[in-house]
Amino acid sequence: MTDLKSINIKQNVRITECILCGTCCKKGGPSFHLADKHLIDKGVILSKYLFTIRKGELAYDNVRQELLPLSSELIKLKGKNDSSTCIFFNEGEKKCEIYKNRPVECKALKCWDTREIEKFYSKNRLTRKDLLFDVEGLWELVNDHQSRCSYEKIKKMLQKQDDSNNDIQKEILEIIRYDTQIRHLVVEKGGMDSEILDFLFGRPLTLTIKSFGFNHS
Repeated sequence: MTDLKSINIKQNVRITECILCGTCCKKGGPSFHLADKHLIDKGVILSKYLFTIRKGELAYDNVRQELLPLSSELIKLKGKNDSSTCIFFNEGEKKCEIYKNRPVECKALKCWDTREIEKFYSKNRLTRKDLLFDVEGLWELVNDHQSRCSYEKIKKMLQKQDDSNNDIQKEILEIIRYDTQIRHLVVEKGGMDSEILDFLFGRPLTLTIKSFGFNHS
């Protein structure tokens, strides 16, 4: 969701309809809801274009406009070239490449009036379980990773950590090591596309752990 303050309205004209400026699409891709499941099931939107923000991970809440730990996971569209611009936004023509099949958040978003999207923003979110539960072996692997690399568990460990407690530091490093190894394993041994790793296991702990104040270098 875009921030109204970020839109430059010329001559103080109040926006009441989409002017195709692309601002919303450059502020990050949408989160997925259960109503979007068919888009992924049918291959309209491929898994390699998705990433998961896991439960307990710190993420920016667009409604509250602050950084908060997630109470449930989010599945989102990736950005182009590690930017916040939605991967399906055609910047040259300022249009959505999947407009007819765009997710419900995109359909509901009106940058001039966000009340509609705010009503369901945090409700009926799509989860990896909804998409992977029937895939033999894969859901068990993803669920096991979520348990072993739980952000809630890591946060509790960090709260007990001090410079003298090397055991906790070692345990956290072991969790980070497992997260790294499982990603290599499913690509090298399982033959999976490396581009879907951030969907299956969320973003690497080597990156996200920094937001919790843990320096593993």
